[in-house]
Amino acid sequence: MKIKPLGSQLSPYRGVIMEKESDNSENKPIKAEFSRAWYGSSIDEFHRCSSDEILGALATNSEFAVEITQRDAWLEQIDVLNKALMGIAGDLFLEFNIPRMGKRIDAVVIVGPVVFAIEFKVGADTFDRAAIEQVWDYALDLKNFHEASHHVSIVPVLVATEADIEATFDLRADSDDVYHPIRVGTNGIKAVIDSTLKEIEGSSIDAQNWSESSYRPTPTIIEAARSLYAQHSVDAIARYDAGAKNLHITTNRIDEIIDQAMAKGEKIICFVTGVPGAGKTLVGLNVATRHRRELEQPTHATFLSGNGPLVQVLSEALARDEFPEEKQKKKRLA
Repeated sequence: MKIKPLGSQLSPYRGVIMEKESDNSENKPIKAEFSRAWYGSSIDEFHRCSSDEILGALATNSEFAVEITQRDAWLEQIDVLNKALMGIAGDLFLEFNIPRMGKRIDAVVIVGPVVFAIEFKVGADTFDRAAIEQVWDYALDLKNFHEASHHVSIVPVLVATEADIEATFDLRADSDDVYHPIRVGTNGIKAVIDSTLKEIEGSSIDAQNWSESSYRPTPTIIEAARSLYAQHSVDAIARYDAGAKNLHITTNRIDEIIDQAMAKGEKIICFVTGVPGAGKTLVGLNVATRHRRELEQPTHATFLSGNGPLVQVLSEALARDEFPEEKQKKKRLA
């Protein structure tokens, strides 16, 4: 058995690329070192594998003991996807890891220029608000922090396996090309994919490169605070270009509002919204440190937080950084 170059067919084991040679009697699965999914293959290969083979790959790669309820849920999802993806050319990943959230997307289907993030609610016949928010959060997380997803269309799909509803839906996307969650029963998945592909055009996504792409959340608050207090800009410590741009724009807008408030003697409250990990706290830190160290007219900007443990850890980290810096200053003066 030998490994092919990127762009070849995905194997059913953690997205590994394999070629079986006729004289090789040991066709053992190889685990991909950087794969984020417990199972990854082309849809065509998925159809050729038995449910037991796919279940075996999921169970082997699972980080926990597989309960009977989880096994049964996987088997039902495999059966549903086998029927729903018939006649569709693309790639499939099961249990795709979302590192920042510590969770996994049940299924990611990549067809043409579109990423479908599919969440199953096995046994459910309704779509509760928490489940809708969950699949939407998965799509937003991919868009904001998964590098290969920054410029592609992402469609979150919530499947209630016992729901008896017509496969009618409204495809609505926000400016970032993340679509509003679509709610369907098991019979509606194929209709969603077909309808979406009629509306969205673009180059096909390379599934192998997509699955191995960097995952870059914003820096931790501790990292950010230490960098900011060391005189680094927020642009320098943001982990990806889009993040740096958004943080820069938001910070500048808040600075303008502060200047306006000071000039007119007003009191203004700013609310900054965004997905978890987008950098809201980082914006606050950045604004506070920038105004604190202004040479001509420094302000008494203060960063306040209701998170006691965060404040303690931040204070300790910054104190440790400040001590050697002050020590070095005294040496230079001597």
